[in-house]
Amino acid sequence: MTVVPAPADTVLGLWRALSDRDWDAVAPFLADGCIYLDVPFGPALAARGPADIVARLKVGLEELSSYRNHDGLIVADGDDVTYEHSETWTWTTGEVAELPFVTVHRVRDGQITLWKDYWDSTTLMNNAPPSWMDDLLSADTSWVYDATGQI
Repeated sequence: MTVVPAPADTVLGLWRALSDRDWDAVAPFLADGCIYLDVPFGPALAARGPADIVARLKVGLEELSSYRNHDGLIVADGDDVTYEHSETWTWTTGEVAELPFVTVHRVRDGQITLWKDYWDSTTLMNNAPPSWMDDLLSADTSWVYDATGQI
């Protein structure tokens, strides 16, 4: 018999793997049809499925010299988990951004089926190096999924 972890444990496991930028460990937490959305950018720039979500995450996080997630309040209501936390982004050029987040996850059968990040994009843009936005604009966007009307 397989023991399915509590939804909050699944979410915390995902964030531990993400904080380590262990992409191989992130993917199994995500259901095949999982939708990931950075709320400030809207549903037309979502990602869907483990491979595309990991590709999306790598766009922002892979080139950082350091990335850390800092635990905060986690509240579970059945399959829905709300996680208040923060992240520290450090670029190779020395800039540092401290980003407060609220993340909403839906978890079914031990995997995340919906992941929405709520954060202030101005905080990130005001602390990122000037070249960072150019790097984002030239990044691979094959992961883009239009989730309009689905979340």
